Amino acid sequence: MNVELLDTTLREGEQTPNVSFTLEQKLEIARLLDEFGVEFIELGHPAVSPDVHQAVEGLVRLETRAQKLVHARALPADIKETARLGVPWVGIFFGTSALSLAHKFHIDRTEALRRIRDAVCCAKDLDLKVRFTAEDATRTERDFLLEVAGVAQEAGADRFSIPDTVGTMSPRVFGELVHQVSAELAIPLHVHCHNDYGLAAANALAGLEAGARLADVTINGLGERSGITALAELALALKMLYQVENPWKLELLPRLSRLVERTSGVLLSENRPIVGLYAFTHKAGLHTRAVLQDPRTYEAFPPELVRRQRQITLSKYTGRAAVRARLAEMGIEAQTDQLDQIVTEIKSRPQKRHFSDVDLLEIADDVLGLELRARVPLQVEAIVHLALSSALYTTRVTRRLIGLAQVKEVYEITGDEDVVAHVVAGSIADLNDFIEELRVSDGVERTSTRLILKGYAKDESSNAV
Repeated sequence: MNVELLDTTLREGEQTPNVSFTLEQKLEIARLLDEFGVEFIELGHPAVSPDVHQAVEGLVRLETRAQKLVHARALPADIKETARLGVPWVGIFFGTSALSLAHKFHIDRTEALRRIRDAVCCAKDLDLKVRFTAEDATRTERDFLLEVAGVAQEAGADRFSIPDTVGTMSPRVFGELVHQVSAELAIPLHVHCHNDYGLAAANALAGLEAGARLADVTINGLGERSGITALAELALALKMLYQVENPWKLELLPRLSRLVERTSGVLLSENRPIVGLYAFTHKAGLHTRAVLQDPRTYEAFPPELVRRQRQITLSKYTGRAAVRARLAEMGIEAQTDQLDQIVTEIKSRPQKRHFSDVDLLEIADDVLGLELRARVPLQVEAIVHLALSSALYTTRVTRRLIGLAQVKEVYEITGDEDVVAHVVAGSIADLNDFIEELRVSDGVERTSTRLILKGYAKDESSNAV
């Protein structure tokens, strides 16, 4: 399959509610996208605002292997500005559905075709390469869409894009549409799939299977409403399920995801495919036992492919194999009956969501009757203050912290810092390791720590203050 990816995080992605990237952030995203290897980067729509125009100017000067494209209305002013900026590709869009013609433009089909022809001719006269997008193509009457495609091609368009603008397609129907349009054109087709029904990736794959050359994507699936096809999901599906040979650096996907999560402020779901926190975490006992023998039993692809690590979490769902493996990593051997006792103790605490290594060692010490106390240092408590970048949602951080075994309480506060956490660790070394993990986390600008020397609880039976 000969396919390409166009990343439009800098344009469609910035249309996500409450998202606005700075020029520096856009440059950082573009550089990393180029290193990843996308074939096209859409820089933005300069007519939107002065800051978008300024950003496009800065991005044009950035040297990339990826081809650059700018979004433009079917207006001479937009197209001429693209040429002035020195961008090689212009992506001209025009709504072609009956709804668009009636309620956006108040014109008939004849006038629509004239405007499309004039816009493409204008761009070609300025020596621009043209991708013409029939906005709302999937709700455009089929015969008229084919007429639009023919007019755009005849006027000189180099590519034709079929967007599922409001995400109403199913994969089968979308594939049929792309196949029909492809049969009528000699130029490559693009697809741009929205995720309103959660079908963006499936529709994009159906479009590519049906003959499209390129699919639009964004990092983390950002975009209007529910967003569009996510870069990580489509790239990995194409590599692993369709064996495409594009030299994309899949190991950069988590880094791209974290960068855009931080700069956009849009938080990733923990169970998001590929880049989510839990994407390679196994919990159920039967699953973990099989994965420890051969990861392929419950993994569609190895986490190392995208520079992630496999995790086995211990909880009430834990089986003997997971406990044995974790103890073995710490140099502790246990007999089968002892493992059963440890697992039974873990399962007897259903209110505890996760068991840390310290928790496991304490249980193992009780069951095995060994001198393991030396392995479990005296408990250390601390109050950790965190200052976060303005692009990071405080609530997201508190939610992640409260799920960690070392964290007992979390508070959002006012002032120079944003979050305070009450942390309990097995030793000073464990505390230092934990704080270092927090310090290097995306969006954490600085931390400060105070050890708790003594704790006092109010005597409820006393009237003393």
